[in-house]
Amino acid sequence: MMELFDKHAVSFVSVTQQFNTTSSMGRLTLNILLSFAQFEREIISERTRDKMSAARRKGKWVGGMPVLGYDVDSRGGRLVVNEEEAAQVRAIYQLYLEHKALIPVVQEIDRRGWRAKLWVTKKGNERGGKPFTKNSLFRLLTNVIYAGKVNYKGSIYDGEHDAIIDGDLWQRVQDALRRNGRTGGKEVRNKYGALLKGLLYCLPCGTGMVHTYTNKNGKRYRYYVCLNAQQRGWSSCPTKSLNAHEIETAVVEHIRGLGTNEETICSDRFESAGTERQTDGGT
Repeated sequence: MMELFDKHAVSFVSVTQQFNTTSSMGRLTLNILLSFAQFEREIISERTRDKMSAARRKGKWVGGMPVLGYDVDSRGGRLVVNEEEAAQVRAIYQLYLEHKALIPVVQEIDRRGWRAKLWVTKKGNERGGKPFTKNSLFRLLTNVIYAGKVNYKGSIYDGEHDAIIDGDLWQRVQDALRRNGRTGGKEVRNKYGALLKGLLYCLPCGTGMVHTYTNKNGKRYRYYVCLNAQQRGWSSCPTKSLNAHEIETAVVEHIRGLGTNEETICSDRFESAGTERQTDGGT
């Protein structure tokens, strides 16, 4: 703010305190007050972070949106088990042990009509309540909060809340997830040269199409798959997937055709010339 005042040759004069920026003493006093104000803000911020860190290490709930299976105690400060939702969480863990794959579990959850946690804020705004996807299901299956723990900066502490999943079931699910090689939905770099990555959209669903591949008999086959179909199962999208080589070849050939089309080239030249004439002498 003071830089803006100086830029326009404006002086700052305090009515309640005897200083103004027209004198060197006034500028010194103002800078001292600003420095102390910044120091106070930083001290408050550090103390808040330290308090939250200590609370997490003690296993306390420090705020945020609760997950499926828990509600926030009306008195605040801790999580309480929502028995109806907790039964769904236990069933989801068991379903994964039965199917050993995420997509079949997502499909079964959809069939049962279950959704992610629906939470209403103090202002009356609704959060969550969306259908499960592979990523959201993976987060549910790997959230240590269900085992009665809390995670703070990579360290696990005993939580004050009650566990929904017992230790044996929790460990069996984690072992199964590791065997299946899940990575939590992290993006993979475009190391296979997908020309249309991030550019294709599924017309029926309106969602993006992601690049993937499969290996068969030592040969790699590449595809662009509807994200909705990938996350929620093949039955959720009529398009499903496209052969990557065929669609990339079709797009490249179309672009080449545009570059050799005389009508397109002449049209572009005419429009460019018209724009130049309007710029040179137009209003």
